[in-house]
Amino acid sequence: MLFSSAAALGIPEAGELKVAALGRAEESFMEQDDLKAELERLRAENERLRRPRSSEVSLRISEKGGVSAYGLGRFPVTLYKEQWLKLLAAADDIRAYIAENEERLKSKEPR
Repeated sequence: MLFSSAAALGIPEAGELKVAALGRAEESFMEQDDLKAELERLRAENERLRRPRSSEVSLRISEKGGVSAYGLGRFPVTLYKEQWLKLLAAADDIRAYIAENEERLKSKEPR
């Protein structure tokens, strides 16, 4: 016998080819959906980053567990919990010191 069956030669039959093609097509659609979702996420993030920054102060926890205050200047101010509590306890003293030295202090924002 010179001819073997297609299966014996490792050649898939027509039905097997259709199933394999459908599987690849489904994977392709899933990849496209994932890519579209990622693209939309990146577009939204870009839009958020393009907006002018708010003048409000925002707080985040740093990688090392400190509290970082953003929006005060170019870089965040990061202190550990105990340092923030100590600074907040001295808030009245800081306000009084600023008031006493108003004429010697510079301001970034117009008065």
